[in-house]
Amino acid sequence: MRRLENKQKIQALAWITAICLLGDSMLYVVLPIHWKEIGLSSLWEVGILLSANRLIRLPLNPLIGWLYRSISTRTGVLLAVSLAAITTASCGIVGSFWVLLVMRILWGIAWSFLRLGGYLTVMQLSDSGNRGRYIGTYNGISGIGGLVGMLVGSFAVDLFGMRTVSLVFGAIALLSIPYVIRYISDSRIEIHADGTKHEHRVSFWRVPTVLWMLVTGLAMALVFQGMFNATLSRLIQVHESTFVTIGALTIGAASLTGILQAIRASWQPWLAPLIGRGFDRAARPHRVVAAVLIAAACLLAIIPLQMPLGIWIVLLLGLQLVISAVTTVVDSFATEVSASQPSKVAIMTAYTVTTDLGASIGPTLAYTLDAATGTASIYWCAAVIVLAISIRWVIPFSTASNRHEYNKGSESITD
Repeated sequence: MRRLENKQKIQALAWITAICLLGDSMLYVVLPIHWKEIGLSSLWEVGILLSANRLIRLPLNPLIGWLYRSISTRTGVLLAVSLAAITTASCGIVGSFWVLLVMRILWGIAWSFLRLGGYLTVMQLSDSGNRGRYIGTYNGISGIGGLVGMLVGSFAVDLFGMRTVSLVFGAIALLSIPYVIRYISDSRIEIHADGTKHEHRVSFWRVPTVLWMLVTGLAMALVFQGMFNATLSRLIQVHESTFVTIGALTIGAASLTGILQAIRASWQPWLAPLIGRGFDRAARPHRVVAAVLIAAACLLAIIPLQMPLGIWIVLLLGLQLVISAVTTVVDSFATEVSASQPSKVAIMTAYTVTTDLGASIGPTLAYTLDAATGTASIYWCAAVIVLAISIRWVIPFSTASNRHEYNKGSESITD
């Protein structure tokens, strides 16, 4: 009964997150193509806007982690929902780069409250036997917001324009406030306090598994949340054209991007928990991480090559599948490592900071490479990054070294 109640709490928070993600997900698909419609003057402004919300989270994540010790989950989520409604609707109201930049920064604050609150809630309500499954459940349900935002948003923008769709998505976020009040707990997230000794608070940086978990989170956010999400519609436009003909059907590049991203989001609710369950049962989790990273690197290297449209779309779908696995596995590993440490909140906050750093750099790096050497270089650079990280995960971590730094009881996350 207790587990069922915990699962329902996680599901409720995940649905709130999904609603708030509608507008942000839409922007990643349509902004690289419809940027002139909202008053932008160049593509570099697109890269800045898609990076700003993540960049602002770097200094704010530790502050928000500290705030969650004093405020309830409901308070944090209510603030996030209110900011999500305002910032999403702003794309339908303002036509200034600088005002939109401020709005994207405010959205970054909202997302920090949602994301860190979600991770801490999962860590509190789970154990080592179900943590991967619960992370998969949270990621899967929240990904439905990406499904609707990208699929419905991309088609709606092609038909009605970005301003109208932004106002509608903003109103939907605002209407979710009664749902927050009813289903989100008004109590604080209770996580065991960090170790009182200073050496306990800093020793996790010397644990190889923790360090490489943070490096991997940084690199995966850079590649998948930043570079890939921000440039997929651009890649389709370069590989095919602004409008793509499939048989007798002609659709816009933004709409095709929305379809591909939405397919990924549609399988997340059931696939991510399955991947998480498999990770929970894996005898050697680091090799699971290595396997999914190597698969991702291979697909990233192939995607920019010229080939028939049908084969290319199949490969894109394969990459989307691998991205789902990477996201679930790396997040599961992060929460598992954090739960085994005295400094739980500190490690989880560090993880959100490093992933936000990668995600904030990604769009700007991608469009800089695009302008300098072409769109294909974005994906080849990403492949090199992912392959380099995967090589380290193939090599077993020193069990003795990890156990010297921390003790997880009878369990081990290494060989």
